[in-house]
Amino acid sequence: MAMTESSRQVGVVLRRRSIDNPWIDHMWSPVMILDEVPATAPWTVLSAEADATIYYAGAASIDLFSSDTANYRDNLADGEPRIWVALRRRDGGSELELTKVTADPTEGEAMFESGCDVIGTVPMPPDIASWIAAFVDEFHVERAFHKRQRDRTDGDGQRTPDGSPDERRGRT
Repeated sequence: MAMTESSRQVGVVLRRRSIDNPWIDHMWSPVMILDEVPATAPWTVLSAEADATIYYAGAASIDLFSSDTANYRDNLADGEPRIWVALRRRDGGSELELTKVTADPTEGEAMFESGCDVIGTVPMPPDIASWIAAFVDEFHVERAFHKRQRDRTDGDGQRTPDGSPDERRGRT
């Protein structure tokens, strides 16, 4: 079965917040996903307060794959569906670049272990949730769970997968 794919461009809004920490002076976090890409230049300041600045970080693509529909369905069924946002520092400097935006919780959790510099979740906008739900409705195929059968063994486990004695180990 061929894999089906769908993509949608979204806007990403981030917060840079000052913090009282001896090693770092600020912290980045995603604030929201815009269901449309605005005609605003990336890294435009949207608002500034004494201890926080809100930026439009730029456009990103949410990619859906038919092989991952169960993950999207689980995200939507959670009651509070989320979008994961990951950013990396460019060349080890202070500038950030968007690396990934996803609606797949499995992929989102894997990003936490991938070494990205900024990772967070934001609520999924209703328009995006509807788009993902339509994709799941169209392409989800329930896959039956098949429990793997253990190989038959004699008491010490020295048998081949078909249950016959393992001649390589000198067993008869």
